[in-house]
Order: sequence, then structure tokens, then C-alpha cells
Amino acid sequence: MIRQEEKRFIAHMDLDTFFVSVERLRNSSLVGKPLIIGGFGDRAVVSTCSYEARAFGVHSAMPMKLAMRLCPQATVLKGDMDSYSHYSRLVSSIVKENVPLMEKASIDEFYIDLTGVDRFFGCSKFIAEVKEKVRKESGLPISYALASNKLISKVATEDAKPDGKKEIAHGLERDYLAPLKIGRMPGIGEKTSILLQQMGVHTIKLLADIPVPMLYNLLGKNGAELSRKANGIDPSPIIPYTEQKSIGAEETFAQDTINMDFLRAELLKLGERLCFQLRQQKKLTGCVTVKLRYANFDTVSKQLVIPYTASDHILLAKTKELFGKLYDKRLLIRLVGVRFSHLVQGNQQIALFEDTLESVRLYQAMDEIRQRYGERSLYRAITAQEPRNKKGE
Repeated sequence: MIRQEEKRFIAHMDLDTFFVSVERLRNSSLVGKPLIIGGFGDRAVVSTCSYEARAFGVHSAMPMKLAMRLCPQATVLKGDMDSYSHYSRLVSSIVKENVPLMEKASIDEFYIDLTGVDRFFGCSKFIAEVKEKVRKESGLPISYALASNKLISKVATEDAKPDGKKEIAHGLERDYLAPLKIGRMPGIGEKTSILLQQMGVHTIKLLADIPVPMLYNLLGKNGAELSRKANGIDPSPIIPYTEQKSIGAEETFAQDTINMDFLRAELLKLGERLCFQLRQQKKLTGCVTVKLRYANFDTVSKQLVIPYTASDHILLAKTKELFGKLYDKRLLIRLVGVRFSHLVQGNQQIALFEDTLESVRLYQAMDEIRQRYGERSLYRAITAQEPRNKKGE
């Protein structure tokens, strides 16, 4: 039995159909009606949709043409990433200011560590009041689940939706997971799901009953990890949220230069590399910074807060824009740098209304090539200049 002082209390909060809720907040006439958010045109796809549209079989990543045949009465909106990013940051600040420890898991979901609150205030009452505060101060509905770890709270939040709450008592983790389909378990991808179902494993209970050595032989380290999760065990900690998390890269040149084509190419090369890293880490950035160091060692930088994204064509355009605003002295340059910050966990849903499904798949194919053969195995022609100005070459 777990002693009281060893018990963890972890809440998972998830903004319900986040993009849809923001659109309804901006236009109340959309409330209660089928709503689809995605691109326009022959190759457009669905980014997300309301529960009313889901009742007709519409779902994320579906071709828009098919979605409109299934639900012709739906309202279709392109999506406004500026607004979604604004409300994501607003809710982040509300939650962060009112809880002991918060992890921002994505643009619309949060983990909260309430361990210790049970001794003074009561975790159930505390998290319920946070939910109400989010609703009152942002106008957005949010669901939550309270449990002993991140895994159980995340899975249970799906049962709390829409705009609801759920609690899983300590000691009941395995019982709660047991009847659920294996597709509900985080970490089970499509290939693993197909393999397990071919073995007759359709529920988490059956997965939990498989001996660990057998799962390890079948799936390697991931098999042992899935066994642990299927038994409701998840010791992973809450990672404190900070908007300062970032990735960056810079180049110092052996010879100072004023060659604009070369400078732009170097900046885009750095940005392209960072975009690849973002997608590899399954993250989005909300802020771009460009840095320049002149021949006299004066260093300047300029940053721009942007809608969350990991797409090359958006981030490289912002990088070029910042460089154009920053470089005004017409002096020789010795160093250029790019940094992406305000990082959050990302997902394909956001890319689906920035691009067509074909362009999303193009990014995936390009990244697979880079992952296999190296970051510079595939690149834009503009960045293919000889690195004659780099320091040390």
C-alpha cells in the first residue's frame, strides 16, 4: 500500500476542441452547429472539427471534399493561428499563475502536479477551481482528470470530455485501464496496434497480462515500456513550464562579409536545420530571433512572436523578414545566428490548415531522408553555396 506522504496527485487539463472553441468565442452564432476547420481548395484537408461534425463521420486529416459530402451543412473556416496562439498563451498564464507546478504538454493541454495540496486544500476542489477560472477568464471550456500519474490522467481526460472532469483513485489505475481498447494507450502507434491485434490483443487488460519478456522479445524496449503503462505505472515527472526553452544555431565567418546573397543563404541554412530539429522533437516554436555580429563586434538581435508552427516556409520567411529589418548599418558581418524559442509540443493538426496534406507528407518524406542520410542530404538550392566564408574552412 502507498503511504499517504508518497502519493502523487497529477491533473491533466485539455482545452476541448480548442480551435473550434476559439472560433465560437469569436462568433457565438457557430455554437451548436457543425464546424470544420481546415484548408480550402481541391487538396485541402480537415485540421479539426466540432463534435456536431464528428457525428457525421468527419475527422482530422480527412480530405475536405469528403468531409463536405458527409456533412454539407457544416461551416468551414480556414483557421486563424494568430488567435489560437493568443488563447494558448492566455490559458497558459492563467494556469501557471494558479497552480504549484505546471507542464505545458502542447498548445492546448497541460499537466499539473498537485502533490501536497491534498493535505491543505484538497486536490479535487483545487483543480475544479482552476477549471472554473480558465472558463471565466478566457471563455474557453476545458476538461480535466485527476489521478496518480501523467499517463492515467491523460487517458482519463478523454472520458471527461466535453467540458467535464474525472478522478481515478489511487490503487485503481490498472482496473481503470483494463477494459479500454489498446488504441487508447499513449505510445501505441499504428504498426504496433496492428501487430497486437493480430495476436488477439484488443484491450489494455490483455496487454497487461502478457509477460514482460515476451513483450520485450516482440517490441524491444518499447514492449517493456508498454507493459509498465498497461499496468498503470508511470513515474515520469512534471517538467516545469517556461517560455524560455529554445534551440538555436549560429555561424562565424573566417572573413567578414557584406555579400547579401551569402548572408541570406547562411541564415536560411541555419533556419532549415532548426526546422528539421523542431519536427524531430515534435515541437512547435512561437518566437523567432535573428542575431548579427558586425566586424567591430557590435552584436544586435531582433525577435518576433509568431503563431506556433514548425513549417519551413513560414519560419524561413520570418527569418528573412527579421534579417531585413535588423541589417541596416551596411557594415561587414562576422556572425549570423537564428534561434527558435517559446517551444511547445506540437502535432500534425496545426500543420493541416497551414498546408495541404501533400505538403505535410512532403515534409515528412524530406525529414525521413535527412534522418537516414544526414541533415544536409536534402536542402534548398539557395543554401547550396560553397561555404567559403565559414571560419576554419
